[in-house]
Amino acid sequence: MTARTPLYECHLEAGGKIVDFSGWQLPIHYGSLIDEHHAVRQSAGVFDVSHMTIVDIAGPDSLKFLRLLLANDPATLKPGCALYTCMLNQQGGVIDDLIVYWCGPDNYRLIVNAATRENDLQWMAEHSAGFDLTLAEQPQLAMIAVQGPDAIAISRAHMPAEVATAAGELQRFQACQIGDWFVARTGYTGEDGYEIALGAKEAVGLWRDLLQAGVAACGLGARDTLRLEAGMNLYGHDMDESETPLTSGLGWTVAWQPDDRQFIGRDALEAQRSDGVAKELIGLVLEDKGVLREGQVLFDADREVGVITSGTFSPTLQKSIAFARVEAGAGAALQVQIRTRRLPVTRTSRVFVRNGKSLLSSS
Repeated sequence: MTARTPLYECHLEAGGKIVDFSGWQLPIHYGSLIDEHHAVRQSAGVFDVSHMTIVDIAGPDSLKFLRLLLANDPATLKPGCALYTCMLNQQGGVIDDLIVYWCGPDNYRLIVNAATRENDLQWMAEHSAGFDLTLAEQPQLAMIAVQGPDAIAISRAHMPAEVATAAGELQRFQACQIGDWFVARTGYTGEDGYEIALGAKEAVGLWRDLLQAGVAACGLGARDTLRLEAGMNLYGHDMDESETPLTSGLGWTVAWQPDDRQFIGRDALEAQRSDGVAKELIGLVLEDKGVLREGQVLFDADREVGVITSGTFSPTLQKSIAFARVEAGAGAALQVQIRTRRLPVTRTSRVFVRNGKSLLSSS
């Protein structure tokens, strides 16, 4: 049976087309994915991300535990700051990617993916044994993401005065907690904006206020095209437990120093790095007509060298774009198999668009 977020009735009121997503009833769009996408790039859009799992970790051993659990190093965090990281298994495979926030001394907040919730919570519980801390999921909180060049100004106009003041002082990848409002200047679109966790009743009020102010309600479809343009991985597609950060374009999230920090999966990653990483995640652009899709095979001449992990038509670039995992030795002149045709694709940076601007460049 699927679950509903506190904003479910709001989605119906706005004409949302509801689908099952990782056990949640969520809108795929409200009539036009393309219009929603452009609204975020050009002004502001709002997403219901209440299906994400919020976990608070508190206690004297919180940092010690997180430095074991995560591939990036939360010891580098400053007060109120956030860190993107992966949680790995012993083989270096990605159990999940997540954001960790330092909310105060011995107090951290993790936001993890809905599809991996049960596995994540079990993994954290198992490895927290022996540490002096508590793990507390926060299912009572809803979460709204407001994204786009106008998102901050519009959002602050509909926050309580104290919250609006604190939120206005945030830099990117910082967060603040004011009463029941948790506001983070983070997102999954490549645009500026906030991700806001708050009580269900307040979330419904904020959602309706934002729509009344002209912010576009946006669904899962636009969320996916926006994140792919922005070069952001999707768990279960661009990485999973069978792939490591080094084969998923996430090597930058691994904190190798200090070299005596023994995080879970470190030995496997060091062995992979020493032996030479055999695969890499690259960006692709299709100049011809057609759409790049997950599962399509890539060729270097007549040799199969990889597969597309995420692909879509980019509303901003008006071209088809993709991520693909390929052999490290694959050449620059690749072709993609689309039905009965092989079409040339251009290798690029995996970040296609940022702040509404094209960043296409050859790699």
